[in-house]
Amino acid sequence: MTVIDISPSVMQFLLAFIVVAPLLGALAALLPAPPGLKGKNPDQAVLRHGVTVTGAVLVAAIVLAAGFDHDHPATMQATTDISWIPALDVRIHLGIDGISLPLLVLTALLTFLCALYSYFKLPAGPSPKAFVALVLVLESGTLATFAVLDLLLFFLAFEMVLIPMYFLIARWGGDQRQAAAWKFILYTLLGSVVMLLGLLLIGLKSGTFDMVALATDNGRGLTTSVQVIAVLAIGLGLAVKTPMWPLHSWLPDAHTAAPTVGSVLLAGVLLKMGTYGFVRILLPVAPDGMRTFAPYLAAFAVVGIVYGSLACLALARTGAKGDLKRLIAYSSVGHMGFVLLGIATMTPTGVNGALFANIAHGLITGLLFFLVGAIKDRYGTADLDTLAGAAGAALYGRAPRLGALLAFAAVASLGLPGLAGFWGEMLTLFGAYSPAEGLSRPAFRTFMAIGAFGTLLTAAYMLIVVRRVCMGEHAPHSRLSPDDRASQTPDGPEPSGAAGSQPSGSAGPRTATPPQLADIHPYEAAAWTPLAALTVVAGLWPAVLLGLTDPAVQQLLAGGKS
Repeated sequence: MTVIDISPSVMQFLLAFIVVAPLLGALAALLPAPPGLKGKNPDQAVLRHGVTVTGAVLVAAIVLAAGFDHDHPATMQATTDISWIPALDVRIHLGIDGISLPLLVLTALLTFLCALYSYFKLPAGPSPKAFVALVLVLESGTLATFAVLDLLLFFLAFEMVLIPMYFLIARWGGDQRQAAAWKFILYTLLGSVVMLLGLLLIGLKSGTFDMVALATDNGRGLTTSVQVIAVLAIGLGLAVKTPMWPLHSWLPDAHTAAPTVGSVLLAGVLLKMGTYGFVRILLPVAPDGMRTFAPYLAAFAVVGIVYGSLACLALARTGAKGDLKRLIAYSSVGHMGFVLLGIATMTPTGVNGALFANIAHGLITGLLFFLVGAIKDRYGTADLDTLAGAAGAALYGRAPRLGALLAFAAVASLGLPGLAGFWGEMLTLFGAYSPAEGLSRPAFRTFMAIGAFGTLLTAAYMLIVVRRVCMGEHAPHSRLSPDDRASQTPDGPEPSGAAGSQPSGSAGPRTATPPQLADIHPYEAAAWTPLAALTVVAGLWPAVLLGLTDPAVQQLLAGGKS
């Protein structure tokens, strides 16, 4: 069943266009604009170019999804297979199935929303031309990662995103951006070197780099020792990008320093590349090696869940001077732990849960970083103690729509039933209850219990954040003078005649009603509404995603057999 009937040749063109168009758009962004397109403001013209290119890619991705045969999501569709380097049997092999299609659409959507947001709120930094070009190169590399079906092309696409993200952090980031960018690039490059060795080992030992052929063979052409070495090498590179505890330490620094759109793309898209590699390459190609390391992967995953939650609780407590962006970054460590736990079960239930959690995390955490960026723009800081001070953020009263949306994203992140965050966590825990044959059931049930405890910790820190940022602290502040309020509120003193002020001759204490903040702007609503809407749709109608992923996962785990 397809929503619209599209010929195979058009489907091929659409997928190739989705991968190549951002790269061509990046080159065009760096060229001098034609006189008729410069307009009065060349900077706005290039930002408009970014919105146009990412919008065209999103439209192509939606049409591709509409033309996708939903009755056969396990079959590779829109495939292109062209010989590129005959001596090494490297081919330009593209295709999508039910596993990669949701990630492809998510990437196109998030990049378009980031381009739209940047058109109105460009982060401070060098030339907008370079900014737009870097975002488009990053989009092309990410889309290629989810579309290519050759191991060496996968590696090239995987590495293609590192340089643009490095420069986005280093040139458009905030405090400590240089150190954070260097930490990001060093960690990921070192992991990638090890990963390349593992990919070469698989390709040389099996005689092909074609991911479809390798998945169909299901590791039968590789000895157990080769599979173990390959999983160790490739897994390390993927774990850094995921990021898995204890290889996560680059992530909080990168998120804290990155501009808002950089954090959205890093959390919503780049982290998914690592977990996608586990599902697309290691599970079907080296099942024996994965079975050897699955208990360790699950153990690291649940440690990451608890560690990330405890770090968030420490940042959220009063007096910790915790940064809200850093807290959301640590929450990503915990959420990606659920994804890794689902993959480690090696069961259809667990892997489907991991893929669902991937998409849910991209939607919810992308929305959270957008919101935190907006709060930081309004206050000039993301420090929780400042935001929740005596004259605190109290967003419900000062910017009610912004406060309500922050609360919505927080409860979605903690896994409230009916929203997208619930299903992925639930399915991964169900998968851990009954792992694949050959894995220790008592050990995985222990991991399941620890992961379930992590969901309680997640609820605790998210509710603390909502209480402090949206409601303000409970410290008495009704008798503060205007001068005291001005010293504690980044927005400055309350203007004369503001709500809550009294004439000088009136009796009784002066009440301290905080000045209003700008609520959600129209361009912010345009960028955030799709994420909030899809969070609700995925939570109420999980079959939209699971109907795509489940047949593909079943076939992948069965070695290419339906």
